[in-house]
Amino acid sequence: MNVLLDTHVWLWWLIADTRLPPLERRALDEAAEAGRTRLSAISLWEAQMLQAKGRLDLPLPFGEWLRRAADPRVVTVAPMDASVVAAIDDLPATFHGDPADRVIAATARVHSWPLASHDAAIRRSRVTRLWKP
Repeated sequence: MNVLLDTHVWLWWLIADTRLPPLERRALDEAAEAGRTRLSAISLWEAQMLQAKGRLDLPLPFGEWLRRAADPRVVTVAPMDASVVAAIDDLPATFHGDPADRVIAATARVHSWPLASHDAAIRRSRVTRLWKP
């Protein structure tokens, strides 16, 4: 089964952040090997914003790191297309004020992919199915 990674899960996984539990890390490694990891295109922009603000410390220049991090052998990037935008409109108005999180949740819903997220607001909302490693 495919899994959509929230931006922070994707980053934690790739930079070996200890906030990602070992069980989840191993499960994501296995999913990537099977070609089942997915990422919303907006996560690429979120990573750039975090790096530009000094909140993401990378071992390589950003462009090179991003090419490796978004390589199809690591993740398949899902576009923000008309179906995703329409699904954003279907989300409850009370769901998450962060536009990127709204895009990510809508992407998960459109493709029926479980979402790997540690975001408390997303987890409480139940607007999309959550990934269980």
